[in-house]
Amino acid sequence: MNSAHAAVDIEGAERSGQIVLVCEHASNAFPAPWGELGLTPDQRDAHIAWDPGALGLARGLAVKLEAPLVAACQSRLIYDLNRPPHHTGAMPVQSEIHEIPGNAGLTPDDRSARTEALYLPFHAALGGLVAERLARGQATALVTVHSFTPIWFGQPRAVEFGVIHDADPSFAQAVFEEARRVTELDTRLNEPYSGADGVCHTLALQATPMGLPNVMLELRNDLIADPAAQEAMAATLAPVLQAALSRITANNGEAA
Repeated sequence: MNSAHAAVDIEGAERSGQIVLVCEHASNAFPAPWGELGLTPDQRDAHIAWDPGALGLARGLAVKLEAPLVAACQSRLIYDLNRPPHHTGAMPVQSEIHEIPGNAGLTPDDRSARTEALYLPFHAALGGLVAERLARGQATALVTVHSFTPIWFGQPRAVEFGVIHDADPSFAQAVFEEARRVTELDTRLNEPYSGADGVCHTLALQATPMGLPNVMLELRNDLIADPAAQEAMAATLAPVLQAALSRITANNGEAA
């Protein structure tokens, strides 16, 4: 990755596959000037700070799909790039059961500074990559890659692979059906989150207005806990994504 001070890292911008991959919660880095926000090392390593395993999975998918990858370079607790600036979760004062001391009492100027330093360049870079591809006539679909915890507020989660959609469910539905057909993963549509939970901001901002096929992937993080597991999951899901995209483009014409 680029410097920890950077807002965004783009790997393989020149790749010509149909899919653009995004990993908004790729990193648990806490660079200056924001620092560690008063969190312990265990908290900075925990799911509240990032999506463990998501970047490794996204990189594996990027290679297999010949896809560009746009990834965050800092913890989502500094700014959650999958939330708009006015959302309370963009710079949360509490995440799950954890208080985030460094986010308490932020002034409007503080919030504006983080938005300008992190949110705006990340989404400008992603939007610029998509726009350049579209200008060149490249078929483009947007896939965001996330992970979730096996236990949430003390309750175990049986779901292993969640497939989430924004306004257009077609790509997500195809991914869901293909995963159910060819994998053994406990795959569910709009679990453990859905668009109603406000988790589809990147899709709503970058894909829906352009009419691009889009989907959010959520993997239970115990299934992608190390590089070997991430590579194995990428090998499982890459053909699922490709087959699903082929199905909807065959039905509706080429991806935008």
